[in-house]
Amino acid sequence: MRGLRERRAVRRGARVAVASVVVALAVAAGLVAVLGGGGGREGRDVDRARPEAGRTPAPQPPPSSSPAPSFSPSAVRATPSPTPTRRQRQAARPYLHPGSQVLDWVRANPGDGRRAVIESRIASRPAAVWFAEYAPEAITSQVSEVTSGAAAEGRVPVLVPYAIPDRDCGGASEGGAPDLDAYAGWIDRFAAGLGHGEVVVILEPDSIAQTDCLSEEQRADRLAVLAHAGRVLKAANPRTRIYYDAGHSGWHAPARQAALLKQAGAASAASAGIFSNVSNFRWTADEIAYDRQVLDALGGPADLGAVIDTSRNGNGPPADGQWCDPDGRRIGRAPTLDTGEARIHAYLWVKLPGESDGCKGAPGTFSPSYAYELAR
Repeated sequence: MRGLRERRAVRRGARVAVASVVVALAVAAGLVAVLGGGGGREGRDVDRARPEAGRTPAPQPPPSSSPAPSFSPSAVRATPSPTPTRRQRQAARPYLHPGSQVLDWVRANPGDGRRAVIESRIASRPAAVWFAEYAPEAITSQVSEVTSGAAAEGRVPVLVPYAIPDRDCGGASEGGAPDLDAYAGWIDRFAAGLGHGEVVVILEPDSIAQTDCLSEEQRADRLAVLAHAGRVLKAANPRTRIYYDAGHSGWHAPARQAALLKQAGAASAASAGIFSNVSNFRWTADEIAYDRQVLDALGGPADLGAVIDTSRNGNGPPADGQWCDPDGRRIGRAPTLDTGEARIHAYLWVKLPGESDGCKGAPGTFSPSYAYELAR
């Protein structure tokens, strides 16, 4: 981070040489929106801000700029803690948050003919809770509501911070914090709600794989703030297991993705490993092979592993490459923290089945017809 600050100081000095008085006021209006899909990632849609199990996103990459951060991530040190053993993972179970859109629909539609299938095959299964709104004043209590609810049931919540600046490269899921300094502050408040129990964090889907729209300097700054975020989250609760974005098996080559992951802190003591296939449809077997290759190239602690989103990959990816609510897809393996596969820590439903990518409803909204199609 020292190098990042020095580069920033050089840029500031150049500005002073041009003008006698420089008043820098950076206000980038970053609002949450919907998450979309594209840019090689083939499928995402987003939750519009409130923490709900599911309500997931979708990226695409037009370029935009982000201000350089002035945070100092090196000031926060993670306290390493033992990664849970396989036996401990087997005993732990993911948390089913009661505030998801699918549960809202099930409760509101007792007479619908599709209800039994949707309830038994989707609504009854735990899914991630997304935090996609940049609302610093509310984020601590929102996170705490989920983590405390999970702790009361002895379950493990799966949280998805999704507020990185220039999110989705300005695509359908654009939004996030106004700049990287603001994001660092938001993460501080997010971390304050983690509590003391075991927590899984899926840190910023697409934030590492989808950086082609950024300049080299912007990319370096983003990866630095992600490394900072990992340290902050781990220091706040050493039982937090933080996973970093590896895209999916149809995107970047493993060595290239591993190089980016390393810059983002995925090989550090704060990291539990990587995640892949979020909101996508790639076969689980393909993701296992890809994730192991990425982990081999990444290096780092021997106990690093991978989380795979299996929510909609039961029939694999569509032949035509369609990412937006494609027909003929099915739900995949049920969420579990014990996969029986070496280096694969969990199969999770990071994307809630039935929440639209934007083609069978507004992005991030629940579509009962789509959910029924996936579940039957």
